[in-house]
Amino acid sequence: MTTTLNIQKAPYMREQRSFPNDSIQALTVEIDKAYVDTALRVNNRIIGRYGVNFPSVTGESWFLDGQPSKQQTLRQLYEFTAVGNIPHGINWNSVSLISPLSYGTFTDGTNWYGCIYASNVAITGQFSFYVTPVNIVVISGAGAPAITSGIINLEWLSTF
Repeated sequence: MTTTLNIQKAPYMREQRSFPNDSIQALTVEIDKAYVDTALRVNNRIIGRYGVNFPSVTGESWFLDGQPSKQQTLRQLYEFTAVGNIPHGINWNSVSLISPLSYGTFTDGTNWYGCIYASNVAITGQFSFYVTPVNIVVISGAGAPAITSGIINLEWLSTF
């Protein structure tokens, strides 16, 4: 039960803290604790930065079996206007996993649709994509709407 409580309140900071006013030493200790609390909470969050021309650190921490320390994920957005290959420019030797948090969205000029990270086999009525060492490959199934524009959010675990 303790683990669950720690997980639930980990990214949240105390809303109130009493600072002693009778001793500089006691005040220093309490300020140090407040700083550590703030740093831990700030560093334990997901970063909401999405860049089209550059990868961004997500702030996620992944601990995979056999890994001595955490791995971070990187995120980059890729724009597209049709099915086909989108060169991703990622150093494939640094990728240990493409995150399941990769996804996309597109429009036909009227409606918006999801583009799923799925398979190299076209799914009837849908757009999906998969990743090769060089490209993001966008494919469409029979009956899928036309693409006017879209964007794919690709996230990967980096070994560097």
